[in-house]
Amino acid sequence: MDIFLQQFQGIHWEQVIFTSTRILIVLFLAWLGMFILQKILGQLEQHLLVQSTAAGEPPSESEKRVETLVRLIRQAALIVLWVTTILVLLKQIGVDVTPVLASAGIVGLAIGFGAQNLVRDFIAGFFFILENQVRVGDVAIVNGTGGLVEKVNFRTLVLRDLGGIVHIFPNGTVTTLSNLTNDWSAYVFEIGVAYKENTDKVIEIMSHVGSEMKQDKTVGSYMLEEPEIFGVDKFDSSAVVIKGRIKTKPIRQWQVGREYLRRIKLAFDNAGIEIPFPHQTLYFGEASKPIEVELLEKLKGEKVVK
Repeated sequence: MDIFLQQFQGIHWEQVIFTSTRILIVLFLAWLGMFILQKILGQLEQHLLVQSTAAGEPPSESEKRVETLVRLIRQAALIVLWVTTILVLLKQIGVDVTPVLASAGIVGLAIGFGAQNLVRDFIAGFFFILENQVRVGDVAIVNGTGGLVEKVNFRTLVLRDLGGIVHIFPNGTVTTLSNLTNDWSAYVFEIGVAYKENTDKVIEIMSHVGSEMKQDKTVGSYMLEEPEIFGVDKFDSSAVVIKGRIKTKPIRQWQVGREYLRRIKLAFDNAGIEIPFPHQTLYFGEASKPIEVELLEKLKGEKVVK
């Protein structure tokens, strides 16, 4: 018990109080720095949105791009802030941070040589953001895998596909990147009709359906213009294929395309236009008798036998 009392009496309470006060001040300054950082980033986000709107960029696109930029700046600023805070706190409690900084420099150099892939990921992620290649909320195909972009980090790119599976790609490993929703999107359709149909009439009906959709208050607001009917694209095995495209707002192409196909089916039914199904015609050559004749002869032969 006397040992504990001696240890307790040996504590320099003035030094403890002084050190604790400095630690509290450092923590308060760190909290204040975070608060100021949030305010600055909020104002920066609003300023970037106003600039994008003034430049004519669609609001949905500008929001995605600005959100991605601000989030990455916030991550980097918070890392710098908390690393600095931790170093200051270590110094306040009597730890000499000079060897720590020197060791960090040496370790950082060693890591730089040993973690080249990590450095490559960071550099690639920086250029993804700088060049506005992909943003949160875009639909993209990365290395052959498609999905909704959920996160764009300095090191990784995160996609979620239609089945809900999350795919994570290190930025340095991205060799192919296709953005399906940058500025505007398009739904490309190929509609087959029977060979007996008048293609001019079919194209006229398709254009009329597209014009009606453009006037629709709900679906029409997603369309940038009336559908482009390119014309007859190819002669398929059982159909004449007519190709076209609908330009839409980003990520709305599938919704508009499904509605267009639904209306096309109804319009073709009303006009009596046939949408053929695959079928085959058997041809035995000129030397062979038609199959109907052969069947009739076989039936007559069976009757004679009977």
